[in-house]
Amino acid sequence: MFDLESVSQDILCALNDNSQQIANKCSLSSPRSVGDAVQEYLADPIFPDILSRHGIDVATEFGRRAMEDIAFKDSDNNYYAVDVKTHNLDTDFNMPNLISVKRLSTFYKNDDNNHFCILIVAYHVVDAAILFENCHFKQIESFSWDCLTIGALGWGQIQIANANNLSFIIQTCRKSWMLTLCDKLSSFYDEEIAKIGERKAWFSSTKSYWESK
Repeated sequence: MFDLESVSQDILCALNDNSQQIANKCSLSSPRSVGDAVQEYLADPIFPDILSRHGIDVATEFGRRAMEDIAFKDSDNNYYAVDVKTHNLDTDFNMPNLISVKRLSTFYKNDDNNHFCILIVAYHVVDAAILFENCHFKQIESFSWDCLTIGALGWGQIQIANANNLSFIIQTCRKSWMLTLCDKLSSFYDEEIAKIGERKAWFSSTKSYWESK
């Protein structure tokens, strides 16, 4: 299996080498604008150039709702779907969405060779320039549940609780990580059911109020 973290330093160096061009293409006051510009430069030329040294071809054209920003296959036919995230270190709090729990579960059940990966790049804005501080390139199951949470969107959305506080698992095990996800979802759904019960009761009393008018 391809060693993702081994290329993270190359990615970081390439981003800093292209930092002025990236800065020229975005509004530095807008994290979304910076994120779009970083993703564009990673897709072409940075990512294809770095991975071509490992004999890997990169795909970057996907539909608007695709979960991957970049994708590639290694020589062992492992498919890597890469979600690019950027984090402005000058902000106090950042809680990025990663992926729908259903989409991830389906992706992993479809093929054991599928890998959902997060490439998260942290940066500072200094005057009119971007300084890329660090880069993590890991499978989602390398993220410790200590730094993740589940948001109430659709079936549930895996989120980083605070991008300033990341923690990783050294020895990853997809089975163990996914079983933990299922346990957390069971508790999450129980809490959601309780919330819905409270809301139904509240609007039942509201209906009674209007019926008595």
